[in-house]
Amino acid sequence: PEDGRVRSPFYLCHLDYTPLDGRILIDSEHFAAMKLNIANPATGAQKMVEFEDQKKLRIFFDDKRLSSEVNADPLGEEYKGYVFKIMGGNDKQGFPMMQGVMHNKRVRLLLNEKSKCFNARRSGHRRRRSVRGCVVGNDLSVLNVIIVKNGDQPLPGLTDKFLPLRLGPKRANNIRKLFKLEKEDDVRKYVVRRTFEKNGKTISKAPKIQRLITPRTLQHKRHLASLKKRRAAKSREEAAEYARVLALRNKEKRNAAVSKKRKEAASSIRASVKSAKSTKA
Repeated sequence: PEDGRVRSPFYLCHLDYTPLDGRILIDSEHFAAMKLNIANPATGAQKMVEFEDQKKLRIFFDDKRLSSEVNADPLGEEYKGYVFKIMGGNDKQGFPMMQGVMHNKRVRLLLNEKSKCFNARRSGHRRRRSVRGCVVGNDLSVLNVIIVKNGDQPLPGLTDKFLPLRLGPKRANNIRKLFKLEKEDDVRKYVVRRTFEKNGKTISKAPKIQRLITPRTLQHKRHLASLKKRRAAKSREEAAEYARVLALRNKEKRNAAVSKKRKEAASSIRASVKSAKSTKA
């Protein structure tokens, strides 16, 4: 285009996308403190850190977007060697970032039940909603990142503690995958149980295993298969009986038609003989 802008390839958004300028993004008149929501998937820990220094946050404004990896060395000495991956964020009004919208501002898109950032109430439900683009800008209040690579020294509250998952998997195949079980192993012995105190008593709870193959399940499956065979045999018998009755009725109709033609022919012969006798007389 003549204005020098690049058109976005994102099919949902037919707006213009202007390459970011770092000098504009860190303008002190428009800049406010940004919070980093840092999560460590290896330990399950999470921590919110607020940064007010514009120069430290410059690394996120260099045309970075969702799923981009950022070297966190400029954030401080304690972050030396760490690599963060941008996973999401919200602007100052609370609108979430949406992957694929190549903008550093808020846009309005027509979303359906298959779109992100929208909960459809019924089938075919579509609404125009405001979402924040996936490009990082200075209008964000919170930026969600995860630790991809650990640095030289541990981070307090992120790498020095381990938070196990409160609940384990429920599906039988997922339990086998977690504990690397064989098909012959009993999955019920490896369910992750949870113990807690209630009214001075220690209570242990475990989830109901989904898609567990038991003798009752196999018997039910065999029963359904036998019902299916019985229905197929019954339908074949009924079809054979219907074909027999239909053939019998068609035969009766043919016999009736033949007898009717014979009667008509005999009557016509008698009438012709009678007329011949009358003419001779």
